[in-house]
Amino acid sequence: MITRRALLGAVPVVAMLPPAYAIGIEPYAAPRIARYALAWPGPRLTIAALADLHAGGSTMTEARIAAIVAATNALAPDLIVLLGDYGFASLLGAPLPQAVVAGHLAGLRASLGTHAVLGNHDWWEDGAARRSGDASVVPIIARELAGVGIGVLRNAARRFDGFWLAGLDSQWAFGRSLGAHDLGATLAAMTDPAPAILLAHEPDSFAQMPRRFDLTLSGHTHGGQVSVAGRAPFVPSLYGQRYRHGLIVEDERRLIVSAGLGTTFLPVRFNVPPEIVLVTLGT
Repeated sequence: MITRRALLGAVPVVAMLPPAYAIGIEPYAAPRIARYALAWPGPRLTIAALADLHAGGSTMTEARIAAIVAATNALAPDLIVLLGDYGFASLLGAPLPQAVVAGHLAGLRASLGTHAVLGNHDWWEDGAARRSGDASVVPIIARELAGVGIGVLRNAARRFDGFWLAGLDSQWAFGRSLGAHDLGATLAAMTDPAPAILLAHEPDSFAQMPRRFDLTLSGHTHGGQVSVAGRAPFVPSLYGQRYRHGLIVEDERRLIVSAGLGTTFLPVRFNVPPEIVLVTLGT
């Protein structure tokens, strides 16, 4: 028979289980594969999207990055996209050199290559770039990625057989909502009406996004990093929970927001496990 004393003694242990899980288990978990299948007017295409690596500290070691690269390659996508925030952003631990991070990401393999955009922390990690207030400055990680053959789309677009891949620069490059993004230049880079996919680290631009893009892929929010009863206490977005995570459809426009891979500020995740997004278009 379970006594009242035994029940009372178990209460502190039970109360400690969620924090222990959030600190010691979920941030280190192997990423789940978040799968989406969507119709679109372009060629059949599989896209693997990696967001918010935040390399460094105990949660994102070189060994873990290598495992994420291997897991992504095992999906055999046609195209790999990197949605920004490659560097460290925690109050605990130390960053990995950006050249080391780029070197690991160079191991990603897809028939149509690996393509990237910058996030806010990619500007912030390069203090001189952030302080410049100049959107034409090239942050360190952009140079490192380009040096290993990963194209970085900064308010630009690339034409593939049957579709465009476009990328916005960070909307928070110089501070909250003070960005290096230029949607007009990005749209102008697409010189024919072929179907288009947009990479935008921060999802907030989706609120005013034209229908020109068949799909927008974003990160930045980490899904709130902590979720209780389907809501996050804090989401780094002007729109709160609206663009927190997953597939969002508004006015026939589609956005997928990744929960990302790493953590920011504190190495904590709860009910928002790390994920690799895999999108199949043309189902």
